[in-house]
Amino acid sequence: MTLQQLEYILALEKTRHFVRAAELCGVTQPTLSAMIQKLEDELDCKIFDRSRQPIEVTEIGNQIIQQAQVIIYQANQLKESIKSEKDTLSGTLHIAIIPTIAPYLLPQFISAFKSEHPTIALKVSEMHTDTIIEKLRVAEIDMAILSTPLDDPKILEVPLYYEKFTAYISPSEPIYSRTELSATDMPLDKLWVLEEGHCLRNQVFNFCIEKPVQNSTYEAGSIDTLVRIVDVNGGYTVIPELHIDLLTDKQKMNLREIVKPEATREISVVIRHDFVREGMLNAVANCIKQIIPAHMLDARLKKFAIRL
Repeated sequence: MTLQQLEYILALEKTRHFVRAAELCGVTQPTLSAMIQKLEDELDCKIFDRSRQPIEVTEIGNQIIQQAQVIIYQANQLKESIKSEKDTLSGTLHIAIIPTIAPYLLPQFISAFKSEHPTIALKVSEMHTDTIIEKLRVAEIDMAILSTPLDDPKILEVPLYYEKFTAYISPSEPIYSRTELSATDMPLDKLWVLEEGHCLRNQVFNFCIEKPVQNSTYEAGSIDTLVRIVDVNGGYTVIPELHIDLLTDKQKMNLREIVKPEATREISVVIRHDFVREGMLNAVANCIKQIIPAHMLDARLKKFAIRL
């Protein structure tokens, strides 16, 4: 069994086509087919069901694919560890980010990262938290930026910054006259929230006293949509601090501070417990420090480099 064979089965699993997998790996189709067959013979099992079109992975093949993904990841980790000793940053970096952070961070982050690290091939994907955790476990992504804590012993969390929530209220609502709000002031029957799958939805309900209303009419796909819904239909929603700069001056008049309890979320970069690319992790953190206002940054991140 070789790393090359594992790369071949990962390519075939991704493309489900021998010719495209061979092109992806830069080899001929007969070479790729023969090497995969050799691996199956060695393991004495079928990884792929070739009788189906497109090709399907067998039940035991799925287990092999997951292990292969982790092995290739760890092999790349070893290479990057050696590169870091030579003070060079290169290779590929795949980052995932949750949708309720992406609009405020990604535009500037991508620009800054590419400018400072042109030798790194950066790939960024938006995903919900559950998907991110699963893809970290099988080593399909290198790191992620999301709301923590996750309470997962196999995932390391490095806090980046802390973001307050603010209430956005329609002028037609009775609570609009208040200068600040507590959890008891916020009736859930007037609250517009994100759809299931967004961690921000759960965080909103964490500081609301009542139980969540089960009514999909009050659910939306993005924070910008929530604001527009309030503008047209009344009610109120809760938005993160970094969204405030995207509001018009008129809309900013609809904001109210949330107190008792203060609503805040912790944003961290998370990695697998066996992640070794310390230089890459600091490269990401340093770019984020340039974007996020200083008062929001984690105190340790301001003073120290990240050590693994």
